[in-house]
Parts: sequence; C-alpha cells; structure tokens
Amino acid sequence: MKGNDSKKAPQDIEEYIAGFPIEVQGILKAIRKTIRQAAPEATESISYGIPTFSQHGALVHFGGYKQYIGFYPAPRAIEVFKEELAGYEGGKGTVKFPIDRPIPMDLIRRIVQYRLKENLARLRK
Repeated sequence: MKGNDSKKAPQDIEEYIAGFPIEVQGILKAIRKTIRQAAPEATESISYGIPTFSQHGALVHFGGYKQYIGFYPAPRAIEVFKEELAGYEGGKGTVKFPIDRPIPMDLIRRIVQYRLKENLARLRK
C-alpha cells in the first residue's frame, strides 16, 4: 500500500512526498536530495506513479510504501551492487529499504552515478 492514497495522482515529486506521513517525508526528501547531488542535471518527473529521475534515459525511480522505500535502479545496477544490496529484499530491478533502518544514502548515490555512466556510455555507441 502506498502512503499517498489520494484519489488524484501527484503531478510532481513535491506533491508525491507531501502525501506521506512526516517521518516518511523526511526519508523521501533525503533520497531525492541524494539523487540530485549524484545527478544534478537529471530531470525529475512522476512515472509509473512514482518519482523518476532521467538523464539520457531513466536513471532511477523510488517510492514510499507502508514499511519500506522502493528503489528501482534497473537490473544491471542491482547485479553490479549485489554484494552491498545483499541485506535487503528485492528483485530483478528492485530494492526495498526498510523504513525502520537507516537508508544507505552513500550506496544510493553510487548507484545513481553508475546508472548515469551507463546511460552516457550508451549514448557514445
């Protein structure tokens, strides 16, 4: 269950974050800031109903849920960082960071930087 239960879909990331309890808003804002610092030229949008950052293609998505923050950096990034992500639930392109544990902001930053390099390398081909 998403924290943003309003009938109207959020139009931007500010509106998306505002739909969550204050404690979760703080986590979501910190993740957004971390992504912005790692990819300052990335554009922000709402895609698939969740915050999305793009630069030469999608970089990462994230979303708030009742007990975790979903982070979606694409399957290749999950594979590259699998050892560091081993302590978290997830799937092929998904990581679940529990809300009741510290969120690994440095790891998120490095994953975003990896995804940006991946997108830029694809452009050069």
